[in-house]
Amino acid sequence: MPNVGVDQADTYKCYANNEYGRAMVTVTLNVIEVGFKKSKAMQEARLDQREKAAADLKRTLRTRAEQKEERKDGEVDEKFWELLLSADKKDYERICAEYGVTDFRWMLKKLNEKKKEIEEQQSQYIEHLSNLRHIEIKTPGCAEFEFEMDLKDPNARIFLLKDGVMVPFNTDTDEKHSLRQVGRKFIFSVHGLNAEDAGLYQVDIEGVNVFSTDFKIPAVDFLVKIQEVKAVEREDAVFECVLSAPLPKISWLGKNVALEQGEKYDISVSEDMLIHRLVVKDCMQVDKGIYAAVAGMKSCNAWLIVEADPDPNQRGKKGARKTTQAGGGGADLIRIAAEQQEKLQKEREERMEQLKKRVRTGPLVPDTIIDPGVHFTSGLSDVHAIIGQSAEMVCKLSSENVCDGIWYKDGKEITATDELKFIKDGAVHKLIVSNCTEDDSGKFRFEAAGRKTEAMLVVEDPPRMNQDDLAKFSEPVIIKVGQKATFKMDFVGREPMKVQWYNEGEEMLEDNHIRIEKSDSHSSLLLVKCQRKDSGEIKLKLKNEFGTIEALSRLIVLAYPGPPSTPKVVSAFKNCITLAWSSPTNTGGSNIVGYNMEKRKRGSNIWGQVNPPDEPIKGKQYDVKDVIEGMEYEFRVSAINFSGAGEPSTPSEFVIARDPKKPPGKVVDLKVTDSTHTSLSLHWTKPKEEEGVQDEAKGYFVELRPAENTEWGRCNSNPLIATSYTILGLKSMAMYWVRVVATNEGGDGEPRDLDNYIIAMPPPVRPNFTNHKMKSFMVVRAENSARVNINFEASPMPTIIWLKDGIPVSKRVTVSNTDGMSQLLIPSAERSDSGIYTIIVKNIVGQETFSVEIRVTDDPKPPGSVELEENVPGTLTVSWEPSPDEKRDNHLYYMVMKRDSIKRTWQAVADRLFNNNFTAVNIMPGREYNFRVYAKNDIGLSEPSESLTWGVVRKKEKFSLNLAPSKPCNFDSAPIFTVPLKMHTTPEKYECYMSCAVRGNPIPHVTWYRNNVSLNTDTNYYITNTCGVCSMLILRVGAKDNGEYSVVAENSLGSAQCSTQLTILGMLSEYV
Repeated sequence: MPNVGVDQADTYKCYANNEYGRAMVTVTLNVIEVGFKKSKAMQEARLDQREKAAADLKRTLRTRAEQKEERKDGEVDEKFWELLLSADKKDYERICAEYGVTDFRWMLKKLNEKKKEIEEQQSQYIEHLSNLRHIEIKTPGCAEFEFEMDLKDPNARIFLLKDGVMVPFNTDTDEKHSLRQVGRKFIFSVHGLNAEDAGLYQVDIEGVNVFSTDFKIPAVDFLVKIQEVKAVEREDAVFECVLSAPLPKISWLGKNVALEQGEKYDISVSEDMLIHRLVVKDCMQVDKGIYAAVAGMKSCNAWLIVEADPDPNQRGKKGARKTTQAGGGGADLIRIAAEQQEKLQKEREERMEQLKKRVRTGPLVPDTIIDPGVHFTSGLSDVHAIIGQSAEMVCKLSSENVCDGIWYKDGKEITATDELKFIKDGAVHKLIVSNCTEDDSGKFRFEAAGRKTEAMLVVEDPPRMNQDDLAKFSEPVIIKVGQKATFKMDFVGREPMKVQWYNEGEEMLEDNHIRIEKSDSHSSLLLVKCQRKDSGEIKLKLKNEFGTIEALSRLIVLAYPGPPSTPKVVSAFKNCITLAWSSPTNTGGSNIVGYNMEKRKRGSNIWGQVNPPDEPIKGKQYDVKDVIEGMEYEFRVSAINFSGAGEPSTPSEFVIARDPKKPPGKVVDLKVTDSTHTSLSLHWTKPKEEEGVQDEAKGYFVELRPAENTEWGRCNSNPLIATSYTILGLKSMAMYWVRVVATNEGGDGEPRDLDNYIIAMPPPVRPNFTNHKMKSFMVVRAENSARVNINFEASPMPTIIWLKDGIPVSKRVTVSNTDGMSQLLIPSAERSDSGIYTIIVKNIVGQETFSVEIRVTDDPKPPGSVELEENVPGTLTVSWEPSPDEKRDNHLYYMVMKRDSIKRTWQAVADRLFNNNFTAVNIMPGREYNFRVYAKNDIGLSEPSESLTWGVVRKKEKFSLNLAPSKPCNFDSAPIFTVPLKMHTTPEKYECYMSCAVRGNPIPHVTWYRNNVSLNTDTNYYITNTCGVCSMLILRVGAKDNGEYSVVAENSLGSAQCSTQLTILGMLSEYV
């Protein structure tokens, strides 16, 4: 409610109605008038400005009423020219007939003069004007008209007039009249349509008319509304409705979006223009929603429901396009439309009779109905014809007593020929063009009795296919997996032609498996090595400038069927075992024609077919009679289609060929082994067998009954094999009754109950520490945290107490207790926290204790100065000042290390010394000694305290040695192999490494040979000679490397040779 006033204060009610009832809500609006506001003043100023602009416009515009007063006798209504200025040429005849204008030549001449005049006026404000679209109803309750325009001045004023009276509008779409501008497009909308909205709408720019459109709301209603349609995927859906009056076109909406004729939607109307039809092609899930039909001010809507394809073979896949249609009114709609047509025809005849029989009671005055003379009641319409076919252009005059008239093509008179025929049938005149060619395209005009009408004949050459070829192409192509499929279609049509092949809606492009051939007259598709996934709809789409055509076929690739379900044992006797199964989910693309069954004994690896090979099993149940009593069998089934037998199913359970068993007896020794607040564990012993009375138990069922209920419920759906079970999901402290039932192939035995009810709670447990690797001694560095975790089990929950040296721990210590664990935490430990900590875990059953010693210390400080003293020759007494930490750390001790001038390395000579001196022995004269003393504790080692250097000077005596004169030596020698070559056997394509050692002086020259051919320059062999070790590496041994290898070493004193044999294993295997 914009600009609310005091007079609008009231109580407002909103009603909502549907077929189930009515709802109402009430609200009170209070309007308080306050003092002067700036916004209100601005609003009043804008209103004054708008009224002033309207007054200026009224002075420059002549209203429709003034024009009527000024128009003289014989003049045409100005509205007639305003409509013609914005109308299409095809509408000239209709507008002239409405306003009684019969002189077309005068009208065209006058219209050209007015066009020049209005274009001169428009050029002052407009640079471009195009794409004029007249007003029409777009959605229920809303009409729109639009045009494209470029203004020279963007601030130029735009006015909207209806029947010559200015209409206010704004950009708010909630208003009655609104303007929406998108780029250069201007869209005017009229909302909340009613009968008073009909009239002539004009758009002016600064007083100059730009566009005029006549809005007529047809008096029409829906005799039959569109109905809800349920369609299956890939099926067409049809909506149909019947109108009360003929209407050439109505608006169709799908999910509030206007629908147009195209590949997805087919919009048609019957000849009497009463039945309107919408076809939604190839329905998919995205198409479901509300569809609406709008005729004038009336509308109706209905749901389109798209259901999934019920065929189980098509689930998860895109099915083929269906030829069926869902919805549509059928014969009832045609009958209702025929009755309405008769009713309308009868009303027209009655009006004509009343006009003929009208009695004049007054003086004879000229009839107010102007006789338009001979005129066209139906003019020529543009015709689109396909090349090679016939085209027909028809027009109708108001009188039959008219000469044949004259036909023109492109302004030139034409005469009748064999291909061009003129037909006059009463007031109807026809031009028939047989076997159209491209030369027949053009503008045709028919003139008779001073009237003329013209239209265009457009001869098109769209893609076309022969119907016989199309029918043959539509037949499905059925092949087996791995085979090739070929599709070919001949066609005609003007080039260029776009040829596309699709498989299930996806375009196929050439690759290793797809080959496409295209020419001017045909196209073929070759699919090689087809797989099951290639099955689907094959579509050929041809497109040129005149249209599109499609040809549909289907490719069915047959494969072997999938495995059926696992066979289930229906019954078992000593001479017959009956099994049943279900069909495979994957049929391989064809029907299942039968099944093969195989059996296998326990312990055997051989499957034997049960049914004869040439007699497949038709049903899904079979009696196997070829069994031996007491033998255990398993069975499997394979499906057969036209491609053959598929993969077998998973084997059934083993079944023994014997008569049905007796039910087992009661289980023995049923007892509770464990319990918690939510679970209960049971154990029992297998019942005994008694021949003829009770047989062996094959499984067990555990049954539970809450104390407040009377019905038993089974805890396990499948029989248990084990003789123990844990029931979960119990309510804490609730009471239950429990029993166990043994079962076998003969049925269930009698149940065994617990002696008493049980309560969901853990059994009492004496406290016990579960971690047997707990440490009883901990060393913690000062200012670090100390943490002790103790795991235990106890039921019920125990009381936990921590003590330090026999008294409760201080508040500095944090204790955390959970179910099964207790933690002691000292956040920042100090030396005073050292002591023995004891945990006491106690409940009603007993108690348990554990102690841990925590020692808090830090890195020790080094000892004082170190002094050395020799009391006895060969010994040294090392003494030092104690470490400052010795008094407060009773675990402190010392370590002494020594270094002499000969070895020059530090070595420990004493450790774990609890006094402050040490005597070092084996002190050698003539050497210098240094000593270090370290303080140590549970944390680590201190910095060392080092002594001064200690040394004893030794007197040196003169030493002399007499040596005999040396003799010269000759080390020259001939080469000799100290390590010969070894025999080698190497697999083909492996590497081979040969080596030997040679000695000689001067250093000999070494040469490698294979079959007496030198290898030193061959790059395929890696040869080295390092310090007399000669080696050769073959990276990849081949057949060519087989043979004898030798090494020759030579120097000035002689030569030596060494040989070996290389055998390739790969070559021997080939000969074998």
